[in-house]
Amino acid sequence: MASVGLRWDSSDRHRVWTYVAAAGLLVGAMLAIFGLPPADVHTPLHHVGIMDPLCGGTRALRYTMLTEWRLAWTYNPLSPLLAVGAVLALVRHLVGVLSGRWLTIEWRWSKPVIVVLALAVIALAVNQQLHAGLLAS
Repeated sequence: MASVGLRWDSSDRHRVWTYVAAAGLLVGAMLAIFGLPPADVHTPLHHVGIMDPLCGGTRALRYTMLTEWRLAWTYNPLSPLLAVGAVLALVRHLVGVLSGRWLTIEWRWSKPVIVVLALAVIALAVNQQLHAGLLAS
């Protein structure tokens, strides 16, 4: 059996992801309209110069929503990817509502999936630390 599979179902088995996607895009739209939040949303490690994989995510989401793709990617490559994924989740929802058939994505936690995800998180953490000067400002 493959680690990832696709199939069509007669019901939505991933409805919660539709809500998460809509909420994320709503937050992004608010960031684009009103700007960054006035509160400090950094972790304590950020203040001593240690950047985690999520550092820069708020600014990157704002730039993504403003279609400033290069800046968004510079602040955090994960944000534009998540925003595109959120749009695809809403398109999936719309197709399901209109057709009555829902695309279901199934995956299982196999060793290759875990290794790939761990390497991706490590690569993102290294990337963010390499941009510590930018992210600390």
